[in-house]
Amino acid sequence: MTEVDIIAVDPNVYQADDNQYPDDWQSETTSIGSSIYRGLMENGRRYQSLRSDDYLLPVDDPSFETYEAAHLLAIIMDSERDNPLFRAPIGENPTHILDLGTGKGNWAIDVADMFPTATVRGVDLFPPPITWMPPNCVLEVDDAIQPWTWKEPFDLIHLRIMTASWTDGEWDNIYKQCYDNLKPGAWIEQLEALAPIGCDDGSLPKDSILNSWGTTIMGSAERSGRGLDAMLTMTEGIRKAGFVDIHEKKYKWPIGPWPKDKQLKEAGMVNFQHWLSGLEGWCMYLLTKFGAPRPWTKEEVLVYVSSLRKELQNPHYHSYVRSKRVWARKPFPEEVAALKKKAAVEIKREE
Repeated sequence: MTEVDIIAVDPNVYQADDNQYPDDWQSETTSIGSSIYRGLMENGRRYQSLRSDDYLLPVDDPSFETYEAAHLLAIIMDSERDNPLFRAPIGENPTHILDLGTGKGNWAIDVADMFPTATVRGVDLFPPPITWMPPNCVLEVDDAIQPWTWKEPFDLIHLRIMTASWTDGEWDNIYKQCYDNLKPGAWIEQLEALAPIGCDDGSLPKDSILNSWGTTIMGSAERSGRGLDAMLTMTEGIRKAGFVDIHEKKYKWPIGPWPKDKQLKEAGMVNFQHWLSGLEGWCMYLLTKFGAPRPWTKEEVLVYVSSLRKELQNPHYHSYVRSKRVWARKPFPEEVAALKKKAAVEIKREE
């Protein structure tokens, strides 16, 4: 398995007179019923109320800021491409595209702008705070684990940062519904990140609280029944559903402007804000419900989050998270019989 290259460090990032990257980068600066829009309040955060069981992440203004930062981060990391929104080769004239877990709807809106003759649907459990969208973009409130009722098959189904959304069994069901609702020859694409923070050059001390983050949050998610390991399991889940022509692209998402490379520096700036706005929401529900050795109090979570933020602001820590994009094709009918005789589907790893 090919590793992503080690990111070169910019030695000038520590200079306070850098005008382009100033030293204040660390600052923290369907018909919808009213009950669905209000959601459920707990520990000062708002959660969706559409699904009867619990959902691990809040849906409030800080969360939508986090979604927007994640969208920009993903675009920057593929900004050298003509199309930084996805890699699946769907052609120039798709007619139906679906964005599962659309969040604030940024991806669906941008893709609708890219393909004005296509209908682009963004679906999530909570209505996004959007006041305008292209006429060919439809944002819907729905639960994707329920049977799908869309009549037209899709050219592309997109998922991004959906880790911890579903149980293992629900993930199998999601991939099956994706397969069943795509046209033959159409594509699924998924982008996920892994929680643990990485560092290649030893600049992050072993006793840093950042090193506890991955074990702490992933253990809590595992106890909740919805793991944070979608990046590790999605390729196999997509393969099991029957998809072929599977591609993988691995990334390192830097946290902070420490990389020397301009593209990665920009990504690190955005990812830092992504973490600042997202950390409390990522931690609050999981740690107050499934923390170890006992559920944490709200105050304990806030202290932990404050400590994480403080260490993320240290420009001498060259930290990052790993992420991966997978895209795969639904086979044509004449391919299916031949595929049953093959031992395994090849995974194509992109540089």
